[in-house]
This record gives sequence, C-alpha cells and structure tokens, in this order.
Amino acid sequence: MPTPPWARAAAGANTYDHTAEAVLPTVYERTTAAAMSAGSINLGQGFPDGEGPLWMRAAAAEAITTDAGPTNQYPPGIGLPVFREAVAAHQQTHYGVELDPDRQVLFTTGATEGIAASILSFAEPGSEVVAFEPWYDSYGAMVALAGAELRTVPLEAPDFRPDIVGLRAAVSERTSMILLNSPHNPTGAVFTADEMAEIVTIARQAGAVVMSDEVYEHLTFDVSAHTPVLSIPGSEDVAVAVSSVGKSFSLTGWKVGWVTGSPALVNCVRGVKQFLSFTSAPAYQWATAQGLQDDRGFFAQNQEQLQSAREMVMSGLAAAGLRPHRPAAGYFILADISPVTDKSAADFAAELVEHAGVGAIPVSALTLPSTQQDPGSALNYMLRFAFCKNEPVLERALTRLSSWIR
Repeated sequence: MPTPPWARAAAGANTYDHTAEAVLPTVYERTTAAAMSAGSINLGQGFPDGEGPLWMRAAAAEAITTDAGPTNQYPPGIGLPVFREAVAAHQQTHYGVELDPDRQVLFTTGATEGIAASILSFAEPGSEVVAFEPWYDSYGAMVALAGAELRTVPLEAPDFRPDIVGLRAAVSERTSMILLNSPHNPTGAVFTADEMAEIVTIARQAGAVVMSDEVYEHLTFDVSAHTPVLSIPGSEDVAVAVSSVGKSFSLTGWKVGWVTGSPALVNCVRGVKQFLSFTSAPAYQWATAQGLQDDRGFFAQNQEQLQSAREMVMSGLAAAGLRPHRPAAGYFILADISPVTDKSAADFAAELVEHAGVGAIPVSALTLPSTQQDPGSALNYMLRFAFCKNEPVLERALTRLSSWIR
C-alpha cells in the first residue's frame, strides 16, 4: 500500500514510522499517552486545567436542552448568522477590521479545520509553501496532502523574530502560499505590525496567499500586542486569517473556529471546508457568539493568570539548570537543555517523562527532517513546556524536574 502524502509530510513532525509503514499519533498524543502511562505531569500538550467561563458553558447547555438557541440539527455550513455576526463585531471592536458577516466569515470545526481547508484551497500541486520553523504540526501534513512542498525559514533564539530577509530569499515563482502564525506556537513570539506588513508585501509581489494562524490573539503578555493580518493595508487581496474560541476562552474541546478574509478567498476556503466536516457544533457556536460579544473580563483575567504562571515556570526551569526563553504570548516556554545534558531534546524528553515524571515536547518534532538531522540546529536541543496549568500542578512538575536533573 503506498504511503499517503499527508503521512509523508507528517514525517517532518516525527509522526510517521517509515519502517513499519504505519501512521503514528501526533507528538502531542504520544506525549500525553506516555505521561498518562508513567503517571507523569503532562506539560506537553497545550490544554488548560481550567474549564472556561461557566456562563459560556451554561449558554451552550441551555442551547442544547431548551429552545433558547439553535436546534441540535445541522446549522448552516458557513455558520450560524449570530455566530458570524459576533466574529465580525469582535474584529471591528478589537482591531478596527470591518468584515461582512455573510461573505467574509466562515465557521470551521476548530482552527485546525480552518488551517486544513485554507492550505488545500491555495497550495497548488507542485508548488512550494513557505513557513517559519518550528511550526504547528498540521502545516506540513496538509501541505503534502495538497501535493505541494514545504520550505522553512528558522526562527532563532532568543527572540525568535521572523527573518524577513530569509523569507524573501525563500519565496520564489514556485511559491503559492506563506504560512504565518502570530502569536507564534511554540516560540511565543508576537510579530510586529512592520513585520506583518513586510510579509504581506512579499506575498503580493510573489502572487502568493498568506494564511495567518491567529489562535493565540488574546493571550499576549507585557506590552506585546497582536496585529491581525487583515489590519495590514493590501492584505485584503492575499490573506486569510484563522482563529478559534479554544485558546481565547480556555475551551479547547469545543472545536469552534473561523476563517476570515475577502469574499473571494473565503469562498475558496468554503469550497473545501464543506467537504470536510460540512458543519458542526450549533450550541457551541451559539455560546461562542455570546462570549465574543462580551467576554465579561475573561480575556484580561486569563492573561493575568497565564502571565503569573509563565513567571513561575521561567524561574523553575532556570533553577533546574535549563535556559528558558521568555515568551511574549501563548501557552508555552521553550527551554534549552544543553546546559544540563549532551542528549537531544527528543531523547531527553523520553527520559524526562519516564524517570522525572514530567512530560514535555521536543521542539525538533515541529521541524523538517533536514533540521532534525542537523546537529548544529539549536532547535534539536529545546523542549516545549506548557504553563497553562494550575499553580499547584506546575509547582509539583518543577520540583520533580529539578530533583531529577540535580
């Protein structure tokens, strides 16, 4: 049986076993399973310990059990009108981006479906797609499923700023898409308005489409501010944005996402999305609309809690002898393990979950095979730790980590 193209791409994220000719679970699933099996604390997969705002969960329950909201039957494929209107109003309120909810907002079953549908829409077979590395692992798999080839531009520690010169050099007449992720997973970098504008300019000059993954838009810290791609002049012809309720409201299991952009580009994504999940989650769409209309202070409260957790984990990792890099956004801290071991992050992570009782993700799992095979790449010696957990959980994990290393 031939290897499917998405499985070949998944090899870039360490999710394909070439010898066994079998598709393996993602690195996130494997880390979570290993942590559960060993009784370890899972700081690998990025889901919070909290359950999201009670009032939003109550709204979803009410929609399911009463006639207050939508029925439990198929909602419109593009999303409930109230949901699309709420997304459009949210973009206007927070960023000054005006969208027609009927033509420029598309519901997706989580951001991952939005990413998949966008890449399948615009990544032409035989073309190249350029992304910053490391990346969210679905990017490579979907690029290969589209029949395209992934090229990467590395983000370098300690600041992980996008290399605009390197991006310009990587883009060619073969480039059909540029994949952008800001705030960035896993580095926590927040791209500036000037950097975003440069990327849009490069895309316009190349005739490429930008897909901007913005799911961490409300998880920025300190003085960092999110710049949506659609707020950049000239982006309307070349860019679509993807976001979701999962990270913004700590409701990752709801799988409520959206794609926004020009009517023409959104319609292209819709053409693919309608043959993926078709539609889903009417009650969650209903509740999400209420949250987007008024977050009731949750965004600020969540940012404050995450920022406090970030500082705790930064201090704990440093005390254990690692070299952590402070993220400007998101759920994760990248830590250089080279001060305490000569092992690769992949090998060290396997020992960590088994012997120290802490699960973490090797950043090399989010890179191309060529990067994984490069002994000089700093990404091969970094672990990703999730800090979106309750403080007692983080305290126990850091104590275990420090005790085992020392």
